Amino acid sequence: MNHDIPPFDDAARECEWQAQERALQAERLGLDPASDDARVRRYRLLARSLREPMPVMLPADFAQQMAAQVAASPTSPRATEGRLVFTLTGLLAVTLLVAGGIVLAMYGNTWLPAFRSLLPASGAPATGWVMTLGCCLGASWLLGVWQQRAQGSAA
Repeated sequence: MNHDIPPFDDAARECEWQAQERALQAERLGLDPASDDARVRRYRLLARSLREPMPVMLPADFAQQMAAQVAASPTSPRATEGRLVFTLTGLLAVTLLVAGGIVLAMYGNTWLPAFRSLLPASGAPATGWVMTLGCCLGASWLLGVWQQRAQGSAA
């Protein structure tokens, strides 16, 4: 045992320390573990495990290899965040469309006739202009989305 270390103030810590020292000494001398108590046997197992080399060693240039892989990675955190926001926005839009369809199916018979009276008749001249306006707005929106994706993939 190592007698150079002063005793602990706490008896329980002193007991643990002495058990660790007995285990190290018994392991160094290769004594039979059958005569040891359970605490010393656990510490002997720990000492034996710590003495053995790690089963799998990392290559010497592991950090350099990982840095090169990260630097060569095409996905940046900002691109990943953009994809996440786009996916969540699409999910929200689909959820709202499904909820709207359910509400329309359940309550449409009650309030849909009131909205039909607001729309122009199908043969009225204004109907063509409203359809043209809707098509122009839709085409402009689709063109904007297409340009943003083209710029996003080029950057």
